[in-house]
Amino acid sequence: MDKIKYFTKGIISKEAETIYQKLDNQFDLHKDRLEINKSALLILDMQEFFLNNKSHAFIPSAQAIINPIKSLANLFINNNLPIIRTKHINTKANAKQMDFWWRDILTEDSEFSQLVTEFDIPQAELILKSQYDAFYKTNLNELLQKSKIEQVIITGVMTHLCCETTARSAFVRGYNVFFPIDGTATYNEEFHFATLTNLAHGFANITLTKNLIQAFNGE
Repeated sequence: MDKIKYFTKGIISKEAETIYQKLDNQFDLHKDRLEINKSALLILDMQEFFLNNKSHAFIPSAQAIINPIKSLANLFINNNLPIIRTKHINTKANAKQMDFWWRDILTEDSEFSQLVTEFDIPQAELILKSQYDAFYKTNLNELLQKSKIEQVIITGVMTHLCCETTARSAFVRGYNVFFPIDGTATYNEEFHFATLTNLAHGFANITLTKNLIQAFNGE
């Protein structure tokens, strides 16, 4: 499997726009209205494990999505809306297929387990998860229900694993899912585009961070 830097900070907006237009031509994408006061921002697994180039799990495109996600996070902070971050942490007891599949688990004491400093957000909730699905054996659903959330924006890594699985899980729980193209990243564009294609067909509003920002600005 090749790791390809298909997003960089300089081209991510243009590349995401190209992908968006391609998908819109294919599917006539859902363009549901973002109900700001009923929305939560999920930031999945933005850990050194995936963003530090010394880690074997490094995602070359992940640095490029930091600024788009931070732009959304700032809007949620300024509007006193919920942000929920996740850290993927395993033990031998809870890893299950993660251990078998990857022959490696990310433990709490790993040098790469921490979130990158850009997502040190005191106002945000932090939950630990052990599987791709951020709802699995966590209090994520309870947190969303407590805040009367009906829509979730899913960002972070990896597009085709934790982000896609969580999007599907949110959908079956009744949440309206928004999935910004430039808000997630994975190892290569093939994986990224495959997820967007699948989710566009039946699970999520595939969108751009700029569209979500415009919604906050009443545009």
